[in-house]
Amino acid sequence: MLTESTRFRDFPTLSGITYLNTAAESIPPRCTGDAIHAYWEDKLRGMKGRDGHFAQVEACREVSARILGLPTAEVSFCSCSSEAYNLLASALQLDSNDNVVVTDLDFPAGVTPWLRAADAPALRIWKAVDGALDITHLAPLLNERTMLVQVSLVSFYNGHRIDWQPFRDTVRRLAPHAIISVDITQALGRVVLDCEGADILISSTHKWTLGIHGGCIIGIPAAGASRLTTRAGGWLHLQNAFAADRFERAVPKTGAASFSVGMPNFVALYALNASLRYLEGVGVANIAAHADPLVAEAEAGLQELGVKPLCRWNGTGILAFQHPRSTELHAALERENVHVMHNAGRIRIAVHGYNTQNDIRHFLRVLGTLLEKV
Repeated sequence: MLTESTRFRDFPTLSGITYLNTAAESIPPRCTGDAIHAYWEDKLRGMKGRDGHFAQVEACREVSARILGLPTAEVSFCSCSSEAYNLLASALQLDSNDNVVVTDLDFPAGVTPWLRAADAPALRIWKAVDGALDITHLAPLLNERTMLVQVSLVSFYNGHRIDWQPFRDTVRRLAPHAIISVDITQALGRVVLDCEGADILISSTHKWTLGIHGGCIIGIPAAGASRLTTRAGGWLHLQNAFAADRFERAVPKTGAASFSVGMPNFVALYALNASLRYLEGVGVANIAAHADPLVAEAEAGLQELGVKPLCRWNGTGILAFQHPRSTELHAALERENVHVMHNAGRIRIAVHGYNTQNDIRHFLRVLGTLLEKV
């Protein structure tokens, strides 16, 4: 995907390291840093700089919508996925008469707002078997009172990717009132999206999109905009924020626009605009075509070493495995400049378009040597 010269031109900090931790933190390209500097230059103009600020927001909305396959009016931004899920909770206003289905492969941000609700809906957990979600285990959890089904297209935990169409069709058939919410944080910028028919898409901006912290993309197709309009206070998302009746009523914009409740985190959106355009220029399909064989090689190599991944790889950027001496392994990998994620006995690798076959082979070689010792 990248030549040796363009790789180190665009990602100079990759020199001398094997970086396999994009699912936690990406290494942004130089153009993202240039965009951050452009924000600073606009900020130095004071109030006049807001012309540049809001122009970048709209440019970012345009490219985000294009990558999501939505019209620009159906895309907006907030500060992080946790904020997005809490705003979603405010829109749905669920109570104990309702039920919500989540998976045990989801990130906490997509689950905990329903546990924290004042009148919490019943939480039903779609549990993975051997690291994968079986659609036949979802069906018994769905009924007329299911108001939300929250999933991740790609799991942060082990990289499992939902088989989207059977999932969507099952929800529509058995839970006709349910909103389908899909977290695409571990997919956007790395895999070709297949979320047609989702009611809301949510993604943070500092992982595979090669942006920075402080941003979140929200996509809400117009058909569900009225139901997915937040009940939050604020001003930017209101139609009458400065009108004469502003202290008598608050009239929100609908759908995605209602998630942008206050001043945007401009610097994150400058960065995201640049990073998404970089990814668009390369092409997500090209990224997948380059990186998928590397993940397949890593999976085969792990199995040759006697290490069983937590789930069978099915076309994502992530592999994960558990080991009783994972802390020792992780520390030793770091000493060899091999950067992976470690948490609670789990080691996770993440392969993006800037990774190479040398990265995979170095990781496997170092890991193999360490496993012989432990």
